[in-house]
This record gives sequence, structure tokens and C-alpha cells, in this order.
Amino acid sequence: MAAEVDVAESHALKPLASRPHASRPHAFEPRPVEPCAARPRALIITADDFGLHPRVNVAVEQAHRHGVLTAASLMIGAPAATDAVERAHAMPHLRVGLHLVLADGDAVLPRTCIGALLDEHGRFGDNMVRDGVRFFFLPHVREQLAREIRAQFQAFAKTGLALDHVNTHKHFHLHPTVLGLILEIGREFGMKAMRLPFEWNAPLWLRPWIALVKARLDRAGIFHNDYVVGIAGSGRMDEAAWLAALASLRGGVAEIYCHPAIAGERPLTDGMRDYRHADELQALLSPDVARAIRALGANLGGFADVANG
Repeated sequence: MAAEVDVAESHALKPLASRPHASRPHAFEPRPVEPCAARPRALIITADDFGLHPRVNVAVEQAHRHGVLTAASLMIGAPAATDAVERAHAMPHLRVGLHLVLADGDAVLPRTCIGALLDEHGRFGDNMVRDGVRFFFLPHVREQLAREIRAQFQAFAKTGLALDHVNTHKHFHLHPTVLGLILEIGREFGMKAMRLPFEWNAPLWLRPWIALVKARLDRAGIFHNDYVVGIAGSGRMDEAAWLAALASLRGGVAEIYCHPAIAGERPLTDGMRDYRHADELQALLSPDVARAIRALGANLGGFADVANG
């Protein structure tokens, strides 16, 4: 296991205790995405890419034990996933979900099983437009995609961790084929919550698409946040960004997500060269951020805590 962090067992903001689940009404027609006034404001604070690298895993542990982090999304096929799982088992209040990787990352299955999805190095590529077209139009590609999605759910189930939520690397579940397969397969593994990747400053052209995603989640009985913070500021969620976001949160269920990691000599990936991972970690550890969160009076936790609250 990567270098351990010598920390106390408790952390600054503990999640809610579980309560009996109250089912939410389903929406069978696409509707504009807007905050739900009937629910109290709740806040989920998530670190993505858990398992990508030991530097990420150490940061997640620090941010949960010493800071405000309530949830993490696990890349189950990533190089440091085993270390991440070991750390997660030692943090029973950290809510862990599955961060499905179907682009720009490592697959669980070998290239011999899903050769239509992977490059010569056995990795998913980063041309999501091309891959999205292939997912939609080519049956043999869809079959391999379903095989890999199932394998990632199975690998997560083998960890013994409770499945708090599901989302996708680079929000690929906005693609209708990907979302449909996740809803179908996830049901077999007890999936009850997913991220709705809607940010209030989203372009107008994207909003009807998000409304369709929301309608499909509601129709399937899948709990979701009302909006996120972190898309426009990806890799730049420092203390100032957090304080500004917290001051402008709206009603409903908010999820703020980020990509913390301890400092290192090299970028975690080529696509993260400009990410300020260490600044994002410091924001999660900031006393000012913690005070601003407490001042909200929001229900805190993972998706399961908020759904049951």
C-alpha cells in the first residue's frame, strides 16, 4: 500500500445517519432542470479519480479525515485502485461510488475481449465524438461496451464496498447509449444513485439534453443531485473557487466535485497538465471552507445519505 497518512479517525464533517428511504416522484416527460424546492438543501462533496494514482489516494484520505470530503468516485481499473480500496475500507464514513471509465483511461477487460473499444496499448482513447458515434450505430461495439461496463460493476462489487453512486469519466453517461447500458446493468448491482452533470452556467443548447438525462434517471427511479459545481472549474477548484461556489449555492441537492492530489513532479495524466491538484486538496482542508459549509446548514454526506435524508 502507498505511504500511509498518520491521521485521527474522525473528520470535520460527518455524514448523516441512514434513515428510511422516501421514494421520489418519477418524471416521465423531459422537463427543464431546476432545483427542487420541496427538498431541503443538501450538499455532496466528491473527489473524482480515486484510484488513479497513489497521490490521489493520499489526498482523498487527508481530505476526508481532516477536511470536508464526504464521497469519492473510484476508478476500479486504474493503477492504484487496490490501494484506494484498502484506504476506503479504513474510512467507513467515506461514501464510495463507481467512476466508470469508458474514455481516456484503463479498461478492466483485456483487449482480446473488447478490441473494438481499445487502442494498441489496451486503453480507451480520448476521441469521444468518434466513439460515441460507434456506440450508437455499431451493434458489435455496443455489445463490447456492455461487457466492459458489466466488468467494472463486477470489479467494484468484489471490493466489498457499498455502492454509493455511479458516474462516468468525462461525463460520458450523457451519451444515450452509455446511459441506457448503465441503467440496465447497474440495476443488477444495486445502483441507486447517479450524478446529473448539470451546472447552472451550462450552455443553452445542452440544457434540453440534460433534461432528457434527468427524465431517464427519474423514470428509472435513480436518485440524483439537482446540479453540480466543478465542470467549468475542473482542475481549478481552489479555496477562492470553493468560497465563491458556496456563497452562490441554490436550493435542492448540490454536488461539488474536484480532483485533489498531493503535489508531484509530473502531471497525473497528459490531460491534467494544467490541473492544480494540490490547491484543490488545500481547499478541502481549508478552515474557511469548512466554516462556510457549516454556515449553510446543509445536510452533508454521500448520495445514499442525502437520498435517505
